[in-house]
Amino acid sequence: MTTARTATPSTARAINDRLALNLLLDQGPLTATELRDLTGLSRPTVADLLDRLGRSGLVAVVGERGEQRRGPNARLYALVASRAHLAAFDVRSGGVSLVVADLAGRTLAAADLVVEDPGADAAAHRAAADRIVRTLLDTARRAEVPHLHTVAVGAPGLVDPATGRLQSTGELPAWHAELLAALRELPGTEVILENEVNLAGRAEYRTGAARGRDDFVLVWLGHSVGAAVVLDGKLRRGVGGGAGEICFLPVPGTTALPTAAGCEGGFHGLVGSAAVCALARAHGLPADPADDASAAEAAVRAALDALGDGRPGGPFLDELAERIALGTSAICVVLDPGCVVLGGEVGRAGGAELASRVERRLAGLSPVRTEVRAGEAGGGAILGGAVLTAGDAVRRDLFGEP
Repeated sequence: MTTARTATPSTARAINDRLALNLLLDQGPLTATELRDLTGLSRPTVADLLDRLGRSGLVAVVGERGEQRRGPNARLYALVASRAHLAAFDVRSGGVSLVVADLAGRTLAAADLVVEDPGADAAAHRAAADRIVRTLLDTARRAEVPHLHTVAVGAPGLVDPATGRLQSTGELPAWHAELLAALRELPGTEVILENEVNLAGRAEYRTGAARGRDDFVLVWLGHSVGAAVVLDGKLRRGVGGGAGEICFLPVPGTTALPTAAGCEGGFHGLVGSAAVCALARAHGLPADPADDASAAEAAVRAALDALGDGRPGGPFLDELAERIALGTSAICVVLDPGCVVLGGEVGRAGGAELASRVERRLAGLSPVRTEVRAGEAGGGAILGGAVLTAGDAVRRDLFGEP
């Protein structure tokens, strides 16, 4: 016979505390009456949890609210956002962007740092990493933050889910690994490493174009191409962290096949920034010879500006959409996510116009019905996702969340 199990009083208190804290985080200051209405808990239970959370330093009275009743105004309770602080990194080959934020995810200070290529000098790579960590600590002091609870780092490459180690899928500078080692030396600070596109996918899921969807794929179109896969509300990384490395996907239209050491013959060769710039020039549109992500973004914006005045913006966008649809269709017939979000510099520049063209072309390539949306998380999607990831880790620790 199976014995029925019920929650212990301590477990029930922890569940109620988490529920109240998340409501205060999501909705801002609330009265005890509002917490009772939102949680369904009794008056004594809410009073007990507010007292307990107040003594722990997680909740404080921040004001009063007049109500349609006799007697004193109702107290307003809020999450103490200064109870813990976090940092987020967007690490690129030529430098980093970072933010320091509070428990509510509000940015308190930010910094950008350019890192010149140190070449083969191992000491110079370590010195670059040390300089970045000093910049982080200086930024935190500027925001009057004495300690960072968690730092989330978004970087290109494969992040092994089992070990947390970064494996480069291209020619990334050695200071990336040195930076992670230096951050992990910070006392009392948890460091979380995640693939940059996965972080952008988190941002789109929580605050962007994929809100309300438990199944979608973010296709990142920037210097290279990648994907973040979310199924059943969970980010899917794969056994070795390689889920979404679609830059290596073999597709028609390239002059060679990709290899384990390079993705030039894969999907990257069709829609990476260099390929987008070359396509723009072939259509008579301006494209910076630098062929970087910002140049590809500018080329797509120029094409949109040219629509309707006889210039070749439409044909360029049609061919670009065809290329994007080739790789995206392979994702859709395998995963059937129902929704694809176009992110990165090119996806952001193309907006709804490019998304609609990709959706129409997808409908002709695959029987799997797929909606295509333009990303909404913006240019700070990676940093935004890193802030969300670090905030989740802090709440797991402070709120006792599973």
